[in-house]
Amino acid sequence: MHRWEESSLRTVLHDAAILVEYSFHSPDGAISVPGNWERDVAAKRLITTHEAIELFSLLSPLNMANASFDLDDAFSSLTLNNMANESFDVEERPTLPQERITASNSLVDGMPMEYHVRTGRGSVSVIVYGDQDKPALITYPDLALNHMSCFQGLFFCPEAASLLLHNFCIYHISPPGHELGAAPICPNDPVPSVDDLADQIIEVLNFFGLGAVMCMGVMAGAYVLTLFAMKYRERVLGLILVSPLCKAPSWTEWLYNKVMSNLLYFYGMCGLVEEFLLQRYFSKEVRGTAEAPESDIVQACRKLLEERQSTNVLRFLQAINRRPDLTGGLKRLRCRTLVFVGDNSPFHSEALHMISKLDKKFSALVEVQACGSMVTEEQPLAMLIPMGYFFMGYGLYKPCQFSGSPRSPLSPSCISPELLSPESMGLKLKPIKTRVSL
Repeated sequence: MHRWEESSLRTVLHDAAILVEYSFHSPDGAISVPGNWERDVAAKRLITTHEAIELFSLLSPLNMANASFDLDDAFSSLTLNNMANESFDVEERPTLPQERITASNSLVDGMPMEYHVRTGRGSVSVIVYGDQDKPALITYPDLALNHMSCFQGLFFCPEAASLLLHNFCIYHISPPGHELGAAPICPNDPVPSVDDLADQIIEVLNFFGLGAVMCMGVMAGAYVLTLFAMKYRERVLGLILVSPLCKAPSWTEWLYNKVMSNLLYFYGMCGLVEEFLLQRYFSKEVRGTAEAPESDIVQACRKLLEERQSTNVLRFLQAINRRPDLTGGLKRLRCRTLVFVGDNSPFHSEALHMISKLDKKFSALVEVQACGSMVTEEQPLAMLIPMGYFFMGYGLYKPCQFSGSPRSPLSPSCISPELLSPESMGLKLKPIKTRVSL
């Protein structure tokens, strides 16, 4: 990408973020709005960012050099199209300190950079967001998702900025072939196992010169990060798991995945596969009913699913469907673990099983009411206070004064006092079943 292109794209995306952030609500009153509106805002932010990049890709160098346009007017006339993808290819080699500084300094206006890290088990896309001198937080999404469709709602909601983006450098790791604009993986390449996926993560950490990191995973991504924490204990500070898997597939899940595998193999990312995946991610309320249409956030996720390469999704699904049971090793985990699960998640019982097997001194459970599996997108505000106290135990976060609005999911009255206790969420965590309602 030319220098003028890079600079202009950063400007467009920065203005897009500002437009969406402050056109719908003010920072002072954001946490007092109804939950459904917050979810819609997150979806609009995702769509607007896509449209901004599409608009940028249509402008010629001459026009861009002299461009001065109203983003509000421009975005109102655009439709969601494929996102233009620019990335930086890097070779598998140790990263020198000066190279890491260069990458950090290039994140002007908060723009992320994409790296393709070649590992012994294939290439891995990593989106780096933030100052690489800060503590590292790595993420891993669920099946058929990436950082845009799995973590956008959490990381870009206004309240999360001071908690996550200001305290960490974020490393969004995508499963092989799940990044934006990914090409189909060669069918002759061997299908990776879950152990291979965990081993890819250690190679990514070594490439960036990272030590112990904080980990956040969703569903299948939570399983991969839990396995990673078991294999490389010294490299994990803590685990934040959203609707996690930990057991081998039940017969029901195995059959369900086999049906989806056959559909992917013969028909690609067809409508039926998309419906299967949306049921996996979201509660029935946001997926829509005969009386109410599906929410904007589900519509945005559906559009992103249409861009996925079916062969790449199939490979990840096959790996997850062959996963071993991790139950026996959970007691040996010594890092603190914070588990979120929606009470409408198909993996609700599995999350409860997992928390019952973890060491009670180092684990806590937050159960989110009226929510599906993907709490990060459906009810991200419900995660903030528990994560804040979780990070306080590491000295990574200083709390601020939250709104006391009774409508706010961050209001102390909406959360069990036991969860708000530093004893519970600080050095000694307790397994607490806490319901958070929006």
